[in-house]
Amino acid sequence: MPVEFLGIAATNDGSETTARSGAAFDKEYTLRLARAHEDHGWDRVLFAYGSGSPDPAPAAAYVAARLDRLQLLLAHRPNVSYPTYAAKTFATLDQISGGRLAVHFITGGNDHEQAREGDTLTKDERYARTREYIRIVKKIWTTHEPFDHEGEHYRFHDFVSDVFPVQQPRPDVSFGGSSPAAYAAGGAEADVYCLWGEPLERTAQQIQAVKAAAEAAGRTDVPRIQVAFRPIIAPTEELAWEKAHRTLGAIRQRRLAAPARHHRSGVTEAAAPQNTGSQRLIAIAEAGERYDRALWTPTAAATGGAGNSNALVGTPETVAQALLDYHDLGVDILSARGYDLLDDAVDFGRYVIPLVREEVAKRDAAREAARSAASPVRPVAAVRA
Repeated sequence: MPVEFLGIAATNDGSETTARSGAAFDKEYTLRLARAHEDHGWDRVLFAYGSGSPDPAPAAAYVAARLDRLQLLLAHRPNVSYPTYAAKTFATLDQISGGRLAVHFITGGNDHEQAREGDTLTKDERYARTREYIRIVKKIWTTHEPFDHEGEHYRFHDFVSDVFPVQQPRPDVSFGGSSPAAYAAGGAEADVYCLWGEPLERTAQQIQAVKAAAEAAGRTDVPRIQVAFRPIIAPTEELAWEKAHRTLGAIRQRRLAAPARHHRSGVTEAAAPQNTGSQRLIAIAEAGERYDRALWTPTAAATGGAGNSNALVGTPETVAQALLDYHDLGVDILSARGYDLLDDAVDFGRYVIPLVREEVAKRDAAREAARSAASPVRPVAAVRA
């Protein structure tokens, strides 16, 4: 089973450990980071979405027009635009990039963050809206005749787009979440289902939940699985763990230096997260700091389970073997993002990606050889007869 690597297409050099040094959209840094991924073996980068952050769609177009190979994953929240408009935007970006676009749909796990842009639906309502939205976008991408839509959240009549994706029949759709509602929505609609890095046993359980949801939706296929980590690598195990603890200290120091903002309700940014994925990360961290070969949870605990925050710590060889453990579970897209975005992207690409690719190729070749050896060979005379 082939393996792919997803990195991050940040628009500035800020991270959980370091304040950004320039503007929110630093176009020179954006291109430099994307080029580092393209030059060091990564397959794709994610253009993330935040309510106050630079718009990821024009940032993706900017990179697509300047790089030739790197694939693009565009994060999109359905509440920010009508699906007819979004489908045309995505198709145009696929044209600009020559067929290198995929779209990651975000339902939203924090009511306050959603409300910042006028979204007042409940979590379950948001999942229902996302499912409807994805279906509409897929239909627009693949339908060349005008059609009407009368749904729970969207209604329009006689619509047909004049711009279509390069990719046929359409670009991939990815989706993430760890609640039953998320599994149901993503299991039904996603080509790729995205998970945050958890211990192997829990990840296997989530993969089964996604497969069950896909089967319940009547699918004959299942979404590909993506899992995300924060790698912390160094030439020796001792140096890697020293780096990990320095990173943790920097995360804590940065959070202390930037006190949580108070919402009108009186709840702060540091309050217990609403989304199931973050709740799971916090529970895992409370149960233990180290799991399996290299999974380390204090970084997740220090950020309150904020997004992709569990680390893999060790030498490149150790981290590569840990990633292969997830690949053995059926994970074929490995998402990774360091705390020093640029240098870590280069180091991971130089020292970890080749190890994983080489071992996956060996395993695939061995499986193919075993299948060939097990296939019965019919005698020549029998074939002629």
